[in-house]
Amino acid sequence: MKIEHSTNDEKAFGCETCPMRLKAEANPKSFRARLWRWHTRWCPGWKAYQAHLATQTADQ
Repeated sequence: MKIEHSTNDEKAFGCETCPMRLKAEANPKSFRARLWRWHTRWCPGWKAYQAHLATQTADQ
């Protein structure tokens, strides 16, 4: 199990640098992009990442 430690209090999310996500965003009409969108419907990590982004924009 890989544990990521951060020097500050920010949580690191794999979604930020996920190769599958980056390729899906580069070509939104591809099968990979459809698979990515399906995955985000139920992925708890993606939902936590989106909640984190929402709190960051609300704080600004």
